[in-house]
Amino acid sequence: MDLPFKSDFISRWETYFPGEPLPITFELSSDLRGIQKARTADTWRCFVCDLTKVRNGTSLAFHEDSISCSGGKRYCGYQSVPFSDFPYFLSYGIEGKLEGERYKKDPALVDEWQKNIHIIPASGKYLIFKRWDLLDNDDNPSVVIFFARPEVLSGLFTLANYDRADFYGVVMPMGAGCSSIVHYPWHEEQSDDPKAILGMMDPSARPCVPLDVMTFAVPMKKFVRMVTYMDESFLITPAWEKVKKKIVQSQKQSAHSS
Repeated sequence: MDLPFKSDFISRWETYFPGEPLPITFELSSDLRGIQKARTADTWRCFVCDLTKVRNGTSLAFHEDSISCSGGKRYCGYQSVPFSDFPYFLSYGIEGKLEGERYKKDPALVDEWQKNIHIIPASGKYLIFKRWDLLDNDDNPSVVIFFARPEVLSGLFTLANYDRADFYGVVMPMGAGCSSIVHYPWHEEQSDDPKAILGMMDPSARPCVPLDVMTFAVPMKKFVRMVTYMDESFLITPAWEKVKKKIVQSQKQSAHSS
């Protein structure tokens, strides 16, 4: 990580998004680098829930045994083939045997949808998650992930489209919560024209995030460009000053509701 760039973003973030939490990051690594390993999963839990610790300042290295959800294993690159009844699980289930999530109309549609899922090459590696302010020289994050409410998302969304003539600087592909912050943005980072991913629409993952919060995952190569544009973009206009006031209002409402 370029430490001057790290500090520069923190300064700009505090200027344009005052009081908002810093994003977290992840990278694939064969080396733990002294980072705490995420605990081995003994019961089922959603991988997204474990990221609360990272957002609160605990850096974690996830591995195959620390992810209990089969979808999480697949979207994080540790399982190439889903379990045999997965098409039924994602659709209407199997009577007397398997309750379906009903996220897709039927198993055939699930099969077609899965043809477009390409697994991250994470086997034998760690997924290292850190909060932005804890990054150091040895870190080389692939994706930057924001957990944010609508006013903040409006700024990130607009900034992600700032240097584009088309409509698709940000996309929202369907998938599990972990797919929107790991799988899709990692693949976008490998492309020549990376898109940001708006996510956390998965009803199964929603209990793991705060009220009214969604995610905005940015491939690192796109994120670097976004930061360089901050001081010349709409963020310096009176229009954004009005949104900043709403950000403060949103923070107060969130604190009151919690």
